[in-house]
Amino acid sequence: MVAERIRHTVAFTLDHPEGSVGERDFLEAAARLASVPGVESFELLNEVSPKNGYRFGISMEFADRRAYERYNKHPDHVRFVQERWLSEVSDFLELDYAAR
Repeated sequence: MVAERIRHTVAFTLDHPEGSVGERDFLEAAARLASVPGVESFELLNEVSPKNGYRFGISMEFADRRAYERYNKHPDHVRFVQERWLSEVSDFLELDYAAR
C-alpha cells in the first residue's frame, strides 16, 4: 500500500440472529457501499477467529484522504449509517490505516 492510500476497516456484530433474513438483508445493503465513488478493493468478510466477538468485517481502500472524506460524506454512505448501521449493529471496531 502506498503512502497516500487509506484502508478503512470495520469489524462488527449485528443484532440479527446468525443466518436470519435480517442478517442477510443488512449484509446485502452493506455490500452496495462498494458502488460509492472512490471505493476500491471492497471486501465483505466473515470473522473466523475465536479471539474476538465480532462476526463480520468490511475492508475498503481509497486513493487518498480526500477520496476517503468524500466517501464519508456521500449520501449513500450517510443513509446506510443512519438507516441501517445505527439500529442494526450491536458492536463494532473501526480501524483506518495508512502505510508508513
